[in-house]
Amino acid sequence: MQPKMLMCAIAMSLTLGTAAASTQAATEATATPTASSVQVQQIRNATLKINYGNKTFLIDPLLVKKGTYPGFEGTFRSDRRNPLVELPMPAKDVTNDVDAVIVTHTHLDHWDGDTEKFLPRDIPLFVQHEADAELVRGQGFTDVRVVGEETVFEGVRLTKTGGQHGTDEMYANSQVAEALGTAMGIVFQTPGSKTIYLVGDTIWRSEVDQNLAQYKPDVVILNAGDARMVGFTGGIIMNEDDVLRAHQAAPNATVVATHMDAINHMTLSRKELQEFVQQHGIQESVRIPDDGEVLKF
Repeated sequence: MQPKMLMCAIAMSLTLGTAAASTQAATEATATPTASSVQVQQIRNATLKINYGNKTFLIDPLLVKKGTYPGFEGTFRSDRRNPLVELPMPAKDVTNDVDAVIVTHTHLDHWDGDTEKFLPRDIPLFVQHEADAELVRGQGFTDVRVVGEETVFEGVRLTKTGGQHGTDEMYANSQVAEALGTAMGIVFQTPGSKTIYLVGDTIWRSEVDQNLAQYKPDVVILNAGDARMVGFTGGIIMNEDDVLRAHQAAPNATVVATHMDAINHMTLSRKELQEFVQQHGIQESVRIPDDGEVLKF
């Protein structure tokens, strides 16, 4: 495929917007957290439910059935249809009791075309910039808010953080840069609760070091599937070395690795990452949740 055609295919597929965990894990998510507790449930891919400050945030909802979309052209294993696995629970259960939605960016594997079927149109929905806000409003959502430096929702401070959704080589190509776009991270803070740093779709950048130093998070959530594009060296999100680096940069934090085993271009599996973590002796500090699993902090 010619470079121009390849980049167009990537742009189109990106902008269109391992086994299921036990029933016990899914049921735990319905428990009401205490005022200071933090609860993170892995749903699928980068989709998470975070109970924080007595509020429940749904992150990057991808709610379609297994195999709904073709694989992303121009990426590894594009012959596989996305998502690669089913949700660990019905979609209506994923969206149940959600107070707000956070969409880190509108690539198809973070904000899909089926989500609006399960979310009320007036739910508070946070995005990274006005362009994404316009897209989401165009889908019928009426309470769309752009995250800034001083965004507070029901007592929870949400701070937008930056990064880069690919390598410098990729962003030197204007078509690739446009297709990859930008993606935000979020820092969650509220008095009496642990600080969460949701890093988002980025490779390791100086911004990540700065955020770890500034916010001193207790929990660091990394999108660690090492997604790859054909014809380029390096990934467009974190990999196993970045998980180790995060632990070394924030040794007192728990690193939660997500965004694996669900989309065609992920090249790092949970099993492979678990083996890596064991080899480096950091298993006490790194959590790799299965779909449906609930982590409490």
